[in-house]
Amino acid sequence: MTLKKLVILGTGGTIAGTADHSSNNIGYTAAQVGIDQLLASIPTLAENGGFVCEQVCQIDSKDMDFEVWVKLANRVSHFLADEDVQGIVITHGTDTLEETAYFLQLACQPAKPVVLTCAMRPATALAPDGLQNVLDAAAVARCSGASGVVVVCAGTVHSALDVQKVHTYKLDAFSSGDAGALGYVEEGRLRLLRNWPSPQSARGFIAMKNKAVWPRVEIIMNYAGANARTVQALVQQGVRGVVVAATGNGTLHHALLAGLLDAQAAGVKVVRSTRCLDGKILPLAGDAIPDSKGLSPVKARIALMLDLMSENEQSWMVEKA
Repeated sequence: MTLKKLVILGTGGTIAGTADHSSNNIGYTAAQVGIDQLLASIPTLAENGGFVCEQVCQIDSKDMDFEVWVKLANRVSHFLADEDVQGIVITHGTDTLEETAYFLQLACQPAKPVVLTCAMRPATALAPDGLQNVLDAAAVARCSGASGVVVVCAGTVHSALDVQKVHTYKLDAFSSGDAGALGYVEEGRLRLLRNWPSPQSARGFIAMKNKAVWPRVEIIMNYAGANARTVQALVQQGVRGVVVAATGNGTLHHALLAGLLDAQAAGVKVVRSTRCLDGKILPLAGDAIPDSKGLSPVKARIALMLDLMSENEQSWMVEKA
């Protein structure tokens, strides 16, 4: 039986970073090593089946933007449609990895596995972690029955719906909060703990159009002494949506709440998330501002942008009709 191939897409990040000295784990320059050169350092990668690689971009993930997201989503969709492709691995920086993973889950809704992986140390480190992460990601992407977008780091598999970066420098820098890990990679074998991410909705397809206009959605935070001035300034600038990282179970300073309600009345979409790493907002009867249904602030922003894009497309279709 001919084994299906794996596709590995490079986007840069720490995993492709270099430093002046092998002992330097944080003072490096990201996105210096090409994906082909990186994979050449892993001779065992092809033992379980063939693969092809492609450099989609070469950036530090702190600089991730909509243009790269569209390009990446289009390449992912292209390869997912290939019957000879079993799964996709994407090497990515850690800073915005959770955002890219969630975007790809919404935009592509893959029935095959799309596995993002990364590194907390550059490729030139004395003990780099990226190569093992790639091997683990490949093992997950080759699993029978795997589907959806997941993240693999330090032997742990996270769903794109739950994953967050929670540490600044530890090798195991990601967590799925109280949802728990999706599984673990143990000596090249996946131990699955819960179901693969499932499609969320039809939203997102518009984002893959190269000329899509991304609505401006900003994130603000509730804190002691918060006020409405930032919200008012954003409304004056024409913001389309605001996600507020509220305290606790979605609570907001009264002054900030008043500004958000005014913005909502003016047609701005407002969503409440929470600053808390674990848990989700439990809605109460009479809530004036909808909650994010468990999404972190950055993921709630992505969902809101795609929803607004879908609304724009539907309005345009009605006008054309």
